Amino acid sequence: MWKLKLIDKNIRKSLSVFRYSGKALSLVWSTDRTLTISLAILALVGGLLPGSIAIIGKLIVDSVILANRSGLQIDRQTALNYVYLEAIAIVLLAAAQKGLVVCQSLLRVLLAQRVNELILEKALTLDLTHFEDSEFYDKMSQARSQASSRPLSLITRTFGLCQSALTLITFSGLLWQFSGWAVLVVIVAAIPSFIAETRFSEHAFRLFRWRSPETRQQHYLETLLAREDYAKEVQLYQLGGMLLQRYRDIFNRLYKDDRNLTIQKGLWGYLLGLLSTGAFYAAYGWIVLEAISGQISLGEMTMYLMVFRQGQSTFSAALTSIGGMYEDNLYLANLYEFLEQPMPQSQGKITQGIMQEGIRFEQVSFSYPGSQQPVLKNISLHLKPGEKLAIVGENGSGKTTLIKLLTNLYTPTNGRILLDGVDLKDWDIDVLRRRIGVIFQNFVQYQFTVGENVGVGDVDRIEDRKEWEIAANKGMAKPFIDVLPAQFDTQLGKWFKGGQELSGGQWQKIALARAFMRSNADILILDEPTAAMDAEAEMNIFNHFRSLTLDRMVVLISHRFSTVRMADKIIVMANGEIIEQGSHEQLIAADGRYAHLFSLQAAGYK
Repeated sequence: MWKLKLIDKNIRKSLSVFRYSGKALSLVWSTDRTLTISLAILALVGGLLPGSIAIIGKLIVDSVILANRSGLQIDRQTALNYVYLEAIAIVLLAAAQKGLVVCQSLLRVLLAQRVNELILEKALTLDLTHFEDSEFYDKMSQARSQASSRPLSLITRTFGLCQSALTLITFSGLLWQFSGWAVLVVIVAAIPSFIAETRFSEHAFRLFRWRSPETRQQHYLETLLAREDYAKEVQLYQLGGMLLQRYRDIFNRLYKDDRNLTIQKGLWGYLLGLLSTGAFYAAYGWIVLEAISGQISLGEMTMYLMVFRQGQSTFSAALTSIGGMYEDNLYLANLYEFLEQPMPQSQGKITQGIMQEGIRFEQVSFSYPGSQQPVLKNISLHLKPGEKLAIVGENGSGKTTLIKLLTNLYTPTNGRILLDGVDLKDWDIDVLRRRIGVIFQNFVQYQFTVGENVGVGDVDRIEDRKEWEIAANKGMAKPFIDVLPAQFDTQLGKWFKGGQELSGGQWQKIALARAFMRSNADILILDEPTAAMDAEAEMNIFNHFRSLTLDRMVVLISHRFSTVRMADKIIVMANGEIIEQGSHEQLIAADGRYAHLFSLQAAGYK
């Protein structure tokens, strides 16, 4: 009984992996219906023609023998007519095969784009924590690796299987006239190769999944060696040889697995192929003996030999298609497991809260997924409309994490954050983010034009040149933009032709202008926005900045106390907790951590 259950379990397991075939067909159909229909019709034509060609070949041989014996012109013409008919069938078969190649090539390009779009659309729904999870990155890498080609491969093999099935039906009908045993030999001889193909496909897939982290590490090393933003440090620290050796070491480990698998697959494929060859020549001798004994004509012998040879290869191709479909489904499982993975989506619908309430943190704590160590612990604070809040503390104290919670990139583990009296999770996410202008310390330096780099601050007005001018003036970037070769149309970065590189301070002014593009945002968040500027430039920017944000809430992270002291409220963080809060004067008078840090920095300017 347990053996039957085990067999049933294995059968179910084998069949379950084909559950993505329907989804793959739907995906190909939605990509291009015309090409999909063309693929099906051409596969049908390609499946029926080989049997017809075999029958015509028999008729040609028999008519040639008849014409030779009779010497009649009409018999000669009949033989020639069959030759013309076979030529037409061969031309049609070649056209069907070429048409299949063309359709597959076009679908491959369209489908690769379609699948990549699906993966990128899914990526847009992910939380920030997903991008910071290495295991999830592996899933995404696996989904992207071969998924763009696998749906078409699966459909091509499915149509190929149907084509082979049609051919085999016609061949089997012809062979059955000779002997039912011949049909059985064709089938049995191809099975060993199929078993080997399936076994090695599953082994190759397991290797693919196991080594995803190493493959991603190899891609990272390629990036370090080939990207211009890493080149200066790689060269100055003479890291090239070490990084290249690591790249080689990973390749050698991966190649060793591939080599062993390829050798085993080739060896077993050859040995099992000998069985098919032996079966064919055994049947060959059988058919020849039948022709010698007069049981079949020369035309029938020619037809049966061709049908047996092609039938065997067609059946082998059909089993190979099934093995390939099994392999394709294994890879597609990665794609659909990624695409169908449920993601927590904001269900918030609220678009307006209580006026004059501002931002309130109530006993907020946060831990990264899978970690028991809290990054933030029991954070409580209130920022009223129009107030300016500065956050200070050592690196790793939780300042940037606090900002990510406020911008709803993270969700609190405990406690809640209120904006205008409404929990952030209850806000409509698009409305919430339109209310926030933010500059992170590691802001993106887009390889776009100057205007587009400013315009991304409000994607709805990314092409609005008037708004570029206004935002650039507010961010104090306009003076240096005016002297650039094409001003706002100057290409930035070195990735594309004619790109212009900016200094760190100029890039930060571009980022500041980007934040001001959100003219309707009533919350501005600045995480070390002037770290690349000198003290005088920073002072000028913040005097200017304060005059422009009188009616906005501002959250500022900075290590420079000359800037911090301008805030209405200052909080000092350490080990994920607020240890002090108040105005600059109150904190100096308290003579605590803030006063100590302020005196240390002030002493450096004496």
